Amino acid sequence: MIYYIAEVGLSHDGSLGIAHSYIDALAGSGINAIKFQMHLADFESSVHEEFRINFSYEDNTRFDYWKRTSFTFEQWKGLKDHCEKLKLDFIVSPFSIESCKWLNNLNVSKVKIGSGESTNGLMLDFISNFSEDIIFSTGLSDDSEIKSAYDLLNVKGKNISILHCITSYPSKPNDWNLKRIKELSERFPDAEIGYSDHSGEIFSSLAAITMGAKIIEFHVAFDKRIFGPDSTSSLTIDEAKNLIKGGNKIYDSLNSPGKKNIINNNYKRIFGKTLSYNRDMYEGDKISFSDLETRKPGGMGVKANDYKEVVNKTLLTDVLGGQFIKKRDFK
Repeated sequence: MIYYIAEVGLSHDGSLGIAHSYIDALAGSGINAIKFQMHLADFESSVHEEFRINFSYEDNTRFDYWKRTSFTFEQWKGLKDHCEKLKLDFIVSPFSIESCKWLNNLNVSKVKIGSGESTNGLMLDFISNFSEDIIFSTGLSDDSEIKSAYDLLNVKGKNISILHCITSYPSKPNDWNLKRIKELSERFPDAEIGYSDHSGEIFSSLAAITMGAKIIEFHVAFDKRIFGPDSTSSLTIDEAKNLIKGGNKIYDSLNSPGKKNIINNNYKRIFGKTLSYNRDMYEGDKISFSDLETRKPGGMGVKANDYKEVVNKTLLTDVLGGQFIKKRDFK
């Protein structure tokens, strides 16, 4: 089956209550995991860091934003416990060595490496020492950097997943480049290949499943108009449910054993055609192509496909226009 990751990220805007609300709201959606981002401003950022989107009315710098929206170690533990209570995998993206240490101390088994950290060899090395399941996105990495990250993580025999990702917000259809999923599958046959979506709609993820994606990650927000940098690139809770419903149906269809076309013989008769005469004809007349018509239903005489067996045959009896052709009519 498809493994679905709902990325809350920072849609909670620093509110612990809202963060827990996302867990409750998503619990019945069919997802497998909820993902958060762990930002510890003092260890990952500086006053020189620019906003990707200058959206904030209360933060002068991105450093201020990370600082305001961060949680304490105990608060993270509470979020992890909440997810586990509802049988959801708790996944976190770290952005510093310090946050990796927190994840290790929290016994977080699945770690997601964001596109911007996939070339952070120091952090990848640290993560490979404690996490058994490692997922990384490729949105800001070229082919050689993807291979370097994979080789660094894979050297210790971990479960590695690679997500094709387009780092634009929201991404447009002509940017999705979903053929990349098959390319990654061929290049990394021992890795699980998936797709990390930033389109804000369900369509690219559904298409990604048809291309072989086994993991689908998408941003979520209670409302696309909510304050935050990822709102317009997110799915609502209801959209997430529709994605999962559709994705599972597509997966089941693609993985069903091949079958011959199932034919309803009654419908075949109703919609089928039988050869008929298109004019009155008489004993001794020779039947030409222009004397033929086809009429519903099928099974009333000579099949429409067998018209060549009738052409140039001589009638043994008088017939009426509209009458179905029987083999006994001619010789």
